[in-house]
Amino acid sequence: MKKILLLSDTHSFIDEQILKFVKQADEVWHAGDIGNLKVTDAIKKLKPLRAVYGNIDDKDARAEFPLDNKFIIDGVSVWITHIGGYPNKYNQRVRGGLKENTPQLFICGHSHILKVQYDKKLNLLHLNPGAAGNHGFHKVRTMLRFEIDNGSIRNMEVIELANRG
Repeated sequence: MKKILLLSDTHSFIDEQILKFVKQADEVWHAGDIGNLKVTDAIKKLKPLRAVYGNIDDKDARAEFPLDNKFIIDGVSVWITHIGGYPNKYNQRVRGGLKENTPQLFICGHSHILKVQYDKKLNLLHLNPGAAGNHGFHKVRTMLRFEIDNGSIRNMEVIELANRG
């Protein structure tokens, strides 16, 4: 079993509130718009990190992290990308790949809107953790945490950090 912390859209912001939850996870996944790499460096000092770069990320983030991160963990296939869209409205870049090689878990960021939605057509769980940083229109900083165990995703929790600074 793995305890996963999922965050996105930090936009160069990391604080003790985020790091408290990082310490409780087995792995941390970041769905892009990292901003300054001090964010991912701070996470990597504490826990293993899987991440992708987002549209605001510079050449350093793009050199360290991929556009798409596809992997299998404890029997669950995962695809993380920054701009992915939503069920019935997937981004054109990923639409074909989702149909051809459907993951169990499709994760994106970008919108700053937390969303957990099951796609009945493709039989996948779509996650967007919202935004953990202070930049953007969102009012509350959010993340998700859940467990992956022997092919199943369970104990999903929404983490509301605080109002945006």
